[in-house]
Amino acid sequence: MANPNIVSVTSINGESVGFNLTATTTTTLLTVSSNKLLKINRITCANVDGTNAADLSLSITKANFTSAGVSDFDTSGTFFLAKTVSVPADATLVVLDTPIYLMEADVLKGGASAASDLDLVISYEVIDDA
Repeated sequence: MANPNIVSVTSINGESVGFNLTATTTTTLLTVSSNKLLKINRITCANVDGTNAADLSLSITKANFTSAGVSDFDTSGTFFLAKTVSVPADATLVVLDTPIYLMEADVLKGGASAASDLDLVISYEVIDDA
Protein backbone atom coordinates (compact mmCIF):
# COMPACT_ATOMS: atom_id res chain seq x y z
CA MET A 1 0.00 0.00 0.00
CA ALA A 2 1.34 3.41 -0.95
CA ASN A 3 1.03 6.50 1.17
CA PRO A 4 -1.97 8.44 -0.24
CA ASN A 5 -1.52 11.94 -1.62
CA ILE A 6 -3.81 14.19 0.43
CA VAL A 7 -3.38 17.18 -1.89
CA SER A 8 -5.82 15.85 -4.48
CA VAL A 9 -8.46 13.99 -2.49
CA THR A 10 -11.99 13.34 -3.71
CA SER A 11 -13.64 13.92 -0.32
CA ILE A 12 -13.02 14.66 3.35
CA ASN A 13 -15.83 13.69 5.71
CA GLY A 14 -15.76 14.63 9.37
CA GLU A 15 -17.23 12.06 11.75
CA SER A 16 -17.45 11.16 15.42
CA VAL A 17 -18.22 7.77 16.91
CA GLY A 18 -18.75 6.51 20.42
CA PHE A 19 -17.95 3.18 22.01
CA ASN A 20 -18.77 1.61 25.34
CA LEU A 21 -15.92 -0.79 26.00
CA THR A 22 -18.03 -3.80 26.96
CA ALA A 23 -15.20 -6.29 26.70
CA THR A 24 -12.29 -6.43 29.07
CA THR A 25 -10.05 -7.64 26.25
CA THR A 26 -8.76 -5.39 23.51
CA THR A 27 -11.24 -5.45 20.62
CA THR A 28 -11.29 -3.87 17.17
CA LEU A 29 -12.91 -0.42 17.17
CA LEU A 30 -12.02 0.96 13.71
CA THR A 31 -10.47 -0.56 10.60
CA VAL A 32 -9.44 1.85 7.84
CA SER A 33 -11.00 0.94 4.49
CA SER A 34 -9.21 0.59 1.18
CA ASN A 35 -8.22 3.89 -0.50
CA LYS A 36 -8.92 5.83 2.70
CA LEU A 37 -6.81 7.73 5.19
CA LEU A 38 -8.15 8.41 8.68
CA LYS A 39 -7.08 11.58 10.48
CA ILE A 40 -7.94 11.08 14.14
CA ASN A 41 -8.31 14.49 15.76
CA ARG A 42 -9.32 13.61 19.32
CA ILE A 43 -10.00 10.61 21.56
CA THR A 44 -11.73 11.13 24.88
CA CYS A 45 -12.40 8.43 27.49
CA ALA A 46 -15.01 8.80 30.24
CA ASN A 47 -15.37 6.48 33.22
CA VAL A 48 -19.12 6.03 33.67
CA ASP A 49 -18.73 4.03 36.91
CA GLY A 50 -19.45 6.24 39.89
CA THR A 51 -17.35 4.21 42.31
CA ASN A 52 -14.40 2.43 40.72
CA ALA A 53 -11.48 3.42 38.53
CA ALA A 54 -10.89 1.42 35.34
CA ASP A 55 -7.83 0.96 33.15
CA LEU A 56 -7.83 1.85 29.45
CA SER A 57 -5.66 0.28 26.77
CA LEU A 58 -5.77 1.68 23.25
CA SER A 59 -3.52 0.52 20.41
CA ILE A 60 -2.96 0.79 16.68
CA THR A 61 -2.06 -2.24 14.61
CA LYS A 62 -0.23 -0.89 11.59
CA ALA A 63 -0.51 -2.53 8.19
CA ASN A 64 2.51 -2.65 5.93
CA PHE A 65 2.90 0.47 3.83
CA THR A 66 5.45 2.38 1.79
CA SER A 67 6.42 5.72 3.28
CA ALA A 68 6.89 8.85 1.21
CA GLY A 69 10.25 10.15 2.39
CA VAL A 70 10.97 8.35 5.67
CA SER A 71 13.01 5.20 6.16
CA ASP A 72 14.18 2.95 9.00
CA PHE A 73 10.88 2.57 10.85
CA ASP A 74 8.48 -0.27 11.65
CA THR A 75 6.06 -0.76 8.76
CA SER A 76 3.82 -3.06 10.76
CA GLY A 77 3.15 -4.05 14.37
CA THR A 78 1.03 -3.00 17.33
CA PHE A 79 1.76 0.30 19.04
CA PHE A 80 -0.01 1.66 22.14
CA LEU A 81 -1.55 5.10 22.53
CA ALA A 82 -2.49 4.16 26.11
CA LYS A 83 -1.49 1.06 28.07
CA THR A 84 -3.43 0.26 31.26
CA VAL A 85 -3.94 3.97 32.01
CA SER A 86 -6.18 4.41 35.05
CA VAL A 87 -9.29 6.54 34.54
CA PRO A 88 -10.77 7.53 37.93
CA ALA A 89 -14.46 7.02 38.71
CA ASP A 90 -16.69 9.73 37.16
CA ALA A 91 -13.68 11.27 35.39
CA THR A 92 -12.74 12.02 31.78
CA LEU A 93 -9.34 11.49 30.18
CA VAL A 94 -8.20 13.12 26.94
CA VAL A 95 -6.22 10.31 25.33
CA LEU A 96 -5.33 12.17 22.14
CA ASP A 97 -5.69 15.84 21.20
CA THR A 98 -2.98 16.11 18.54
CA PRO A 99 -3.98 14.55 15.21
CA ILE A 100 -2.52 11.28 13.97
CA TYR A 101 -3.11 9.45 10.69
CA LEU A 102 -4.18 5.86 10.21
CA MET A 103 -3.62 4.40 6.78
CA GLU A 104 -5.57 1.84 4.80
CA ALA A 105 -5.90 -1.47 6.72
CA ASP A 106 -4.65 0.03 10.02
CA VAL A 107 -6.74 -1.06 13.01
CA LEU A 108 -7.56 0.86 16.20
CA LYS A 109 -8.22 -1.44 19.17
CA GLY A 110 -9.37 -0.71 22.70
CA GLY A 111 -10.13 -2.45 25.95
CA ALA A 112 -10.98 -1.76 29.57
CA SER A 113 -10.12 -3.51 32.82
CA ALA A 114 -13.81 -3.51 33.79
CA ALA A 115 -16.50 -4.26 31.22
CA SER A 116 -18.85 -1.35 30.39
CA ASP A 117 -17.09 1.15 32.68
CA LEU A 118 -15.38 3.19 29.97
CA ASP A 119 -16.86 5.18 27.08
CA LEU A 120 -14.74 6.44 24.18
CA VAL A 121 -15.57 9.27 21.79
CA ILE A 122 -13.40 9.48 18.70
CA SER A 123 -13.48 12.49 16.35
CA TYR A 124 -11.92 11.94 12.94
CA GLU A 125 -11.90 12.74 9.24
CA VAL A 126 -12.10 10.15 6.48
CA ILE A 127 -9.90 11.29 3.58
CA ASP A 128 -10.66 9.58 0.28
CA ASP A 129 -8.04 9.58 -2.46
CA ALA A 130 -9.84 7.18 -4.82
